[in-house]
Amino acid sequence: MNLHFSPLPRKAALTLVLATALLGACASMGKAPAMVSDGVLTGPNGMTLYTFDKDAAGSGKSVCNGPCANNWPPLMAADSDAAKGDYSIITRDDGSKQWAWKGKPLYYWAKDSKPGDKTGDGFNKVWQVAKP
Repeated sequence: MNLHFSPLPRKAALTLVLATALLGACASMGKAPAMVSDGVLTGPNGMTLYTFDKDAAGSGKSVCNGPCANNWPPLMAADSDAAKGDYSIITRDDGSKQWAWKGKPLYYWAKDSKPGDKTGDGFNKVWQVAKP
C-alpha cells in the first residue's frame, strides 16, 4: 500500500501557522494571573499573594526591589500579557513586568512553603494578603 500525502499549498500552510499563533495569543489574554482560594488571591502555583503597604496604588511602581524582592518575589507578567479588569501590569525598576491588583503590585512570600500558607500576612505590619 502506497500512501501519498501532498503538502499543503504554501498559502494554506502560512494561514494555518498564523491562525494557531493567534489562537494561542487570545487564550493567554483571557487568563487571569491569579485565582481566589480561601478568600485570598493566589498565583497560578496556588501560593498566597501579598501586597506591600509602601507601594502606592496606581503609581505603576514597586518599591520592593533588590533584597526585598528576594524575600517577596513579584508575580511576574510576560511581555505578551495584557491588563484585564482589576489586573494591571507595572514595569519594575529592572524593566521586568509585574502583575498588580487594583493598582497594587502582587508578591509571593519566600517563607510560605505550600499552597494555603499565609505566613507573610501582617509581616512588619506592612505586608498583607491580597484580597479580591
